[in-house]
Amino acid sequence: MSGQQGKPIRVEQGQKRVRAYLNGQLVADTYAPLLVWESPYYPTYYVPVADITAELVPSGESDDHGRLGEAEILHVKTTAGAAEKAARRYPAAPEPVLRDAVRLDWGAMSEWLEEDEPVYTHPRDPYKRVDILASSRLVRVEIDGVKVAESGQPRLLFETGLPTRYYLPLSAVRMDLLRPSDTSTHCPYKGSAAYWSVDTGTRVHKDVVWIYRTPLPESQKIAGLACFYNERVDIYLDGEKQARPKSPLA
Repeated sequence: MSGQQGKPIRVEQGQKRVRAYLNGQLVADTYAPLLVWESPYYPTYYVPVADITAELVPSGESDDHGRLGEAEILHVKTTAGAAEKAARRYPAAPEPVLRDAVRLDWGAMSEWLEEDEPVYTHPRDPYKRVDILASSRLVRVEIDGVKVAESGQPRLLFETGLPTRYYLPLSAVRMDLLRPSDTSTHCPYKGSAAYWSVDTGTRVHKDVVWIYRTPLPESQKIAGLACFYNERVDIYLDGEKQARPKSPLA
């Protein structure tokens, strides 16, 4: 939490119905979720204790968050099973509204719903927007001086807080340089991504290109297109080399 210690944590009332499940059993069902920005990049859900339907069992352990104070670590127990140390509560949080709320570990739950739709990785940030636009700008991707992709029909994806991403048709990519990867990631706005590494003959660049084969409905424009990490490759836009951006993701 370095650099954040002196700043009050950001807390807002959410507007969506939120449910969490563990092994098919309902753990929480709330119409009053709290969005808490523990990190600057995306929020976390805190659920009012009254809306927790599972049994919360003290683990006897605690830890210190810093800005939220000391956390009581809890096991989450349902008739279908238990998730150890999967919940925490801050009874002395500086924000009074958090004192009667529970933070469920996102990954420990089997499923999360916002209203009636599944959501993955983390809650959707109400202040984040994703725009996907067709473009005729010429995009060229080079790695180790080798041209790996080039297209004059990219899709440009603009996501709040992140660099512009250039999605290119697979026919514009040197597929012979791609090596399969077992890596996958999940985005609450775009869906599940599969990855390739790139072998330029000089070295293998691991997981520098990804594809959303079946993106979420709001991101259908990038279905089946390949995208490279701007942070780790050289991107030329209309012949002009772009500076490599910095982001928390690469």
